[in-house]
Amino acid sequence: MKAIVIEKTDGGSLVYRDVPDPLAGPDDLLVAVRACALNRADVLQRMGGYPQPGVKPEFEIPGLEYAGEVVEAGSRVEGFAVGDRVMGLVAGGGYAELVSVPQRLAVKVPDSLSWQEAGATPEVFITAHDALLQCNLQAGERVLIHAVGSGVGVAGVQIAKAMGASQVFGTAGSAEKLEQAAALGLDVGVNYREQDFAEVVRDATDGAGVDVVLDVIGADYWEQNLRALARQGRMIEVGLMSGAELEGASLGPLLMKRLQVRGTTLRARPLEQKAAATRAFEKSVLPHIAAGRIKVVVDSVYPLREAAAAQAHMEENANFGKIVLEP
Repeated sequence: MKAIVIEKTDGGSLVYRDVPDPLAGPDDLLVAVRACALNRADVLQRMGGYPQPGVKPEFEIPGLEYAGEVVEAGSRVEGFAVGDRVMGLVAGGGYAELVSVPQRLAVKVPDSLSWQEAGATPEVFITAHDALLQCNLQAGERVLIHAVGSGVGVAGVQIAKAMGASQVFGTAGSAEKLEQAAALGLDVGVNYREQDFAEVVRDATDGAGVDVVLDVIGADYWEQNLRALARQGRMIEVGLMSGAELEGASLGPLLMKRLQVRGTTLRARPLEQKAAATRAFEKSVLPHIAAGRIKVVVDSVYPLREAAAAQAHMEENANFGKIVLEP
């Protein structure tokens, strides 16, 4: 099959070439990929900063999600058959013509979704939903979601609304992205290039703050996030785009406000936990997507062989929604 392979050069490079077909075990599905999508983790992996967990592969194929048709089902597989349209998470290997996946991580694609939309769904919607569940988001609470133009941000805004959040705040670096997010349910948008989001939150909530922060930025937003949180607020770190090292950070607000801060990742978690997150998404979020109440936003589509150009587009932070690859 054809796939994108990471070559270990300075900074990493992506090469489109032939590799052996993957094999499906008795509990697995072999899927012909029709679309997959980019995630920030793919860029980090290319640069050597986020290797695939588990057994070191002979060659690294990036890609954390896929959508496609089942071409082979293992002998112990139940509920799936050849020809089914499926999508789901993979620990790596999505940038390819074929993937082998555990049936427990596969979800049937609703008829209402195109291949491009399906390929752009699993990683960000499961991540955002799982993160908000870990924060125990309750109906009527306020939420702050950073990078609302990113895949996780687009998903998070809509899922928070579907879970009953009374007010959703979000940050982005342009008025255009904030306008697009407003069409998806964002109540208060903050251009981080021009405004202090903590001050905007405090002013808009009469000093109360938000109950939950979903952060993908990391170190640069630590102090502002703590200022934006309400008493007994909860923050979850999903990404570290600005880095992980804190210098001169104050821990006082954690105590005085009785805050909870936790971190999460999806890729390295055990199969059982990823399967549970997948089933929770399938039950609570997928029906909204199938009915069109939650939108899968595709920013752009590239042929698989142009994965390097697609990643360059992501690194420019110009996209709103997901960047998709088609084999």
